[in-house]
Amino acid sequence: MSAAELTPLEAALWAARTGLPLPEERHSVVAATANHIHSVVSVLRELDFGDTPPAAAYRAGEEKNDAAV
Repeated sequence: MSAAELTPLEAALWAARTGLPLPEERHSVVAATANHIHSVVSVLRELDFGDTPPAAAYRAGEEKNDAAV
């Protein structure tokens, strides 16, 4: 999908391509929802995670506690 917003007609066409017929009264709601999700995801793509290890590297209960006791 391009950076342009998804139109209601495009939402219906994409739904049909995946085998999910979309009633006409739902076209605009589905398009608005898809556009909102796209805007949230595009903000997340701009984040710099730097040296953050992937979630698979996290081991619960194995955190180091460097605070003095």
